[in-house]
Amino acid sequence: MSGLLFRDAEIAGRERTHVRVAGGRITEAGPHLTPGRRDEVVECRGGALLPGLWDHHVHLHAMWASRRSVRCGPPEVEGRDALAAALHAAVPDERGWVRGVGYSESVADDLDAAGLDALRADVPVRIQHRSGALWMLNSAAARAAGLASGHHPGIERDANGSPTGRLWRADDWLRTRLPAARPPDLGAIGAELARYGITGVTDATPDLAAGTIAAFERGALRQRVHLLGMPLDARDPVHPRVTTGPYKIVLADSGLPSLDDLSGRIRQAHERGRAVAVHCVTREALLLLLAALGTAGVRDGDRIEHAALVPAETIGELARLGLRVVTQPGFIADRGDDYVRDVPAGEHDDLYRCRRLADAGVPVGLSSDAPYGPLDPWTVIGAAVRRRTRSGAIVGAGEAISARAALRSYLSPPGDPGGRVRRVRPGAVADLVLLHVPLAEALRSPDAGAVRRTVVAGGGDDDDEE
Repeated sequence: MSGLLFRDAEIAGRERTHVRVAGGRITEAGPHLTPGRRDEVVECRGGALLPGLWDHHVHLHAMWASRRSVRCGPPEVEGRDALAAALHAAVPDERGWVRGVGYSESVADDLDAAGLDALRADVPVRIQHRSGALWMLNSAAARAAGLASGHHPGIERDANGSPTGRLWRADDWLRTRLPAARPPDLGAIGAELARYGITGVTDATPDLAAGTIAAFERGALRQRVHLLGMPLDARDPVHPRVTTGPYKIVLADSGLPSLDDLSGRIRQAHERGRAVAVHCVTREALLLLLAALGTAGVRDGDRIEHAALVPAETIGELARLGLRVVTQPGFIADRGDDYVRDVPAGEHDDLYRCRRLADAGVPVGLSSDAPYGPLDPWTVIGAAVRRRTRSGAIVGAGEAISARAALRSYLSPPGDPGGRVRRVRPGAVADLVLLHVPLAEALRSPDAGAVRRTVVAGGGDDDDEE
């Protein structure tokens, strides 16, 4: 098969025409096109043909691990008894461990080794907090990982110096203490992304190991991948669908760096020709970052990841510095009731801002933060429009944006999140998503069910065409 002919497709929400794809690119568009001898013809019947969606912040390997883990938080698990039942029902993996994800303190308060032992103690158990920043191990897991003799600053210890079973931002260290696991099936993750119309992602995992980078370069994931975690001294990726993005810096809630240290890291990245992408979820972290950028200077492409709390008085400074924000309004839908309960009412408008940032001229890229937030971009688009929690509460109504504006963010390229929109036009790379319905209809009630077919670089997929 030499190419694709999309016949009677709606383009840009207005024109209905034919589009030809060959050699991984859009080669022609117009009502006069006829099928070539070896073309596959796709009858669009007025369905929208869009550039493929780009999720500007995900964690691909964590997504794979999450799909093989037991859910330990809401809405699937509510309360201590439900958590105990879920852990006892879980089958240990090939290493003999039970791995849990998505934990929230609303389920069974703060958990440590003793608390987990009361829930399940016969096998090693480790549970990840839904923020991704904390692991909680039962006593069997703590012994197997050697916490007592460990030397990582994230190992929490009690007054006697004994490990509590809680580890903060110690993923890489913990991984070295676990038995080897089978490599992730990125092909399965790619199929999941395709069902939502996603043709590219920005992987935001920091400090990627050489083996992880090599896995991306083998091309097991058909989507394009923009890597924030490429080390500053690493060579550029060799696979044509893998690119290097800004350099990821994490401002951990559990221990912010000094101003000099952060400024130095930013300068180091800039000197290597890289912008920075800074994980920033608290007011204190944002103020520290703005001060550091004032000292180190700003490079085009510098961006703030999450921007979970943005006080109104900082918006003008974000715009003045030319920063971008990559944020996740899907968290409002996923865990907004916790924000209503735990975040002071006066700060609710500061949560996962969209409209006021955009109105001030700050480019806003939407994303999922999967697996920690909902992957489905249509769910995120709906959350950006409605700002509604599971219980129906509205959080930051003034930050709502239109569904069209939210979709435009997903259509912006990896190097310009929230900026210019990619177009379906001759010469463009054929990363495309075909919808069952016209764009206006899809945006009235955003739903992944509207996705009919996803194409990366002109290739096929396994989705149902009808």
